[in-house]
Amino acid sequence: MGFFGSILSKLGIGDGDAPSAAPAGIQRAPNMVEAEKRAAEAPAPVPVPEAAPAAPAAPAPIAVVDVVAKLEQLAAARKQKLNWRVSIVDLLTLLDIDSSYAARKELAVELGCPAELMTESAKMNMWLHKTVLAKIAQNGGNVPQDLLD
Repeated sequence: MGFFGSILSKLGIGDGDAPSAAPAGIQRAPNMVEAEKRAAEAPAPVPVPEAAPAAPAAPAPIAVVDVVAKLEQLAAARKQKLNWRVSIVDLLTLLDIDSSYAARKELAVELGCPAELMTESAKMNMWLHKTVLAKIAQNGGNVPQDLLD
């Protein structure tokens, strides 16, 4: 799990359970080939209707998590005042995730921060905060528009 994945996990978004893919086709086992040869030599069997191919499973809808309510609840349980709405450091701290400069830089690289922003901590932090909230929204987090602008 990447750094961003742990943020989603702390918010209860995307528990990592990916739906398993249905098999692409069915292969015949070697003993089936023998059985088919014997069946060809036997009297004509009564036709058995073939089962209709199974319809592909519909993708599960993304569960929407009220991110603000979750973060406000976490903030209320702390004595320390954290301004997670504007600070990536406070947001990570609130989620009990490493908020050190090295950790934030790792997260910025993971999310594709432009190189010119990586040289200035404040610019990187602003980009990172906005991007993290946007990515949370893309992954099923209900984030108000005013936090995404």
